[in-house]
Amino acid sequence: MTTPEPRARRLAGPAAAGVAARLTAATARVAAPLAVVDLDRFDANAADVLRRAGGAPVRLATKSVRVRPLVERALGAGFAGVMTGSLPEALWLVRHGVRDALVGYPAVGAAALADLVGDPAARAEVTLMVDDAAQVRRAAGALAAAAPGPDVAVCLDVDASLRLGVGRWRTHVGTRRSPLRTPAQVAALARTVEATPGLRVRGIMTYEAQVAGLPDSGPVVRAVKRLSLPEVAARRTAVLAALLDAVGREAELVNAGGTGSLEASSAGPGVTEVTAGSGLFVPATFDRYDAFVPRPAAFLGLDVVRVPAPGWATASGGGYVASGRAGPSRLPRPVTPGWRLTRREGAGEVQTPLRRAGGPGAAPLGVGDRVWLRHAKAGELMEHVAVAHLVRGDAVVDVVPTYRGEGQAFF
Repeated sequence: MTTPEPRARRLAGPAAAGVAARLTAATARVAAPLAVVDLDRFDANAADVLRRAGGAPVRLATKSVRVRPLVERALGAGFAGVMTGSLPEALWLVRHGVRDALVGYPAVGAAALADLVGDPAARAEVTLMVDDAAQVRRAAGALAAAAPGPDVAVCLDVDASLRLGVGRWRTHVGTRRSPLRTPAQVAALARTVEATPGLRVRGIMTYEAQVAGLPDSGPVVRAVKRLSLPEVAARRTAVLAALLDAVGREAELVNAGGTGSLEASSAGPGVTEVTAGSGLFVPATFDRYDAFVPRPAAFLGLDVVRVPAPGWATASGGGYVASGRAGPSRLPRPVTPGWRLTRREGAGEVQTPLRRAGGPGAAPLGVGDRVWLRHAKAGELMEHVAVAHLVRGDAVVDVVPTYRGEGQAFF
């Protein structure tokens, strides 16, 4: 396995030059644009994620991978179950042999719900996510039209954001993910689920996005994280007590955290598992976390097709801007040393202009040279390509289909 680069906020300098040269050598006969996953790095990242969880089961967030052979590779390495972005994705994976699929977001599509409740094997493996009685009613409608089968497990998504201040001075920190926040709200919805024939409460999820999803970019962010963890822990404890009172049994599943918070989340009271996915590829937005050393494993290769002026190069192929709030943090990050995206054009749709910035390892780019970039978010790169080229050292050892390459586009 490769060893991590010295602790740094990004892959840069000689380390970046070495990675870029190795990937170029490995893919010399492969046409660009292409997506590459370094298996040594992927495997080392998987081991690191499991180590950081401190023995707690780690559920794989498949949206951060979107390549079924790599999902299977992570599960084989020790990840326990998956969290999918949608119910159709969960059904597809279960029908390819994946066990224990937790749907990360509420499912309201009538066709997908009918598909689930009509398949006894899927009903035994898929857990739905709810945070509203209206979602429960939609599942109940599907069940009413289906033949009897195993109860469908349900997870309650409990808001884990941080709220500071009172009245007009109140500040909401984190995502507005769920309307469920208080123990009473959770207990009421749990009773609704339990009263619905064919449904049962399996547990809760508390995703503290302001801890797991924020890079450690300064003292304010670090302070938010220090405040959030004990508040979420106290509220989770109260919620679990209310849930026990409402349904008469302990929660089987208590999910928390993400790649950026594995150590803290896994140690939280009542937590039975954590979720991670971005830590396998380590995209550019994960360069500034204190919890771990970045070891990027997924790359996009483009070829230079023209040099419009000295110090400039234009690569053929899209730069693939990531989802989320628009801004520089959503742009891909060049790995090829000494080159940066231009401020005026950023990442292009069918071409990506680059400007020479200098620095350690910088070298001129000419027509036919290959440049390497990292997507800002994990998994999203794979939506743009049909296959991923798997590399060890300076050789391509396998070519595997992405979700899109298998004809799947879930979200």
